[in-house]
Amino acid sequence: MKKRILALILGAAMAASAFVGCGSSSDKGGDTAAKSEGAAEETKKEAPSDIKIGVSIWSSTDVLGSQCKKILDAAADSLGVSVQYVDQAHVSEQVTASVETLVAAGCQGIIICNSSDTEMASAIKTCNDAGVYLAQFFRIISEENSKDIYDAATKSPYYMGAVHENEPENGKKLVQILIDKGDRNIGLIGWEQGDATWLGRWEGYKAGVEEWNAANPNDQVKLSDPQYAGTSSEGGSKAAEALMSADPTLDALIPAGGGGDPLLGAIAAVERAGKTDSVDIVSTDFLPDLGERLADGSMAGESGGHYCDPLFAFMMVYNAIQGNYTDIEGNFIDVEFPYLYVASADDYTAYEKYFVDQLPYTADELKAMGEMSLDDLKAAAAALSIEDAEARANG
Repeated sequence: MKKRILALILGAAMAASAFVGCGSSSDKGGDTAAKSEGAAEETKKEAPSDIKIGVSIWSSTDVLGSQCKKILDAAADSLGVSVQYVDQAHVSEQVTASVETLVAAGCQGIIICNSSDTEMASAIKTCNDAGVYLAQFFRIISEENSKDIYDAATKSPYYMGAVHENEPENGKKLVQILIDKGDRNIGLIGWEQGDATWLGRWEGYKAGVEEWNAANPNDQVKLSDPQYAGTSSEGGSKAAEALMSADPTLDALIPAGGGGDPLLGAIAAVERAGKTDSVDIVSTDFLPDLGERLADGSMAGESGGHYCDPLFAFMMVYNAIQGNYTDIEGNFIDVEFPYLYVASADDYTAYEKYFVDQLPYTADELKAMGEMSLDDLKAAAAALSIEDAEARANG
């Protein structure tokens, strides 16, 4: 029933929508800011439209970032708007500078994947001063830990809100996949110590282990302290090597995320050590060859499919620019996006068909999102699944 309702929502919005903008954003140009290690990088997509939306992202070229860029570019093409990307590597000063760069470039809306809540104080002020709409993706400001920043966000007439996942739940489910496969000694790899999403996942890993141990006193699971990898493949490799060296009995690894590159490094380290058959790996961020890796055992399971997360943040600011959303001040919009989970090659087959071989939304559906009410957009985000994508693809 939920799928039929979503289909009706999309159909009604499409029927009611007028064609927004003109032309296409498929012509690509680029300009690159000065680079040091992890320096911001800008890529522009020009379109004959007066709407420009900025994307502040850790990387638009790594595994997850490139998937995000692909669907955002498709949305921009469908709506006839231009997009400008700034890669900020989750370096705090580059995160805040990226917002200033995008405002100066004439963006009327910005979506951002920040690293810490503190960076959002500057981002919100910059956007308030410039009258630019702002939304987060993969992140949400903590009302409990960052109340002043949360309150400032809520009071802002330009801060839309956040699209994010339930990271503690994600962490618990990934730990359970390993436990179900018989693993009892798990090594943990984080990326940046204060990153809000990492902290949520870590909370979930610990909770999953604690719940199992409380219920199974004679079958205990051990979770290591985290090794930090940054967001590079080399960092992931070194972290995995350190964990395996410190404990030769390690039978599982969780490279928690960081865009996908730390996971690739960790997999390579396990392969070099000749431990593919004895060390199970689960992570968040689907790899392009995940089906093959699940089949050959180099991956034991993964959560992901969330590259659509920035799409909904993009649509939030687009609708605000168009004047479709009003009364933003005083309303913190919290959009929770579902993870997809796979633990075998068979699990991955349907995901590959509807999320890899093709995008989960057609051009017409993307256009429809540009006219959706906020409640309908939130419903569409919550409903996305392999089954939902399959049902819409098959009419």
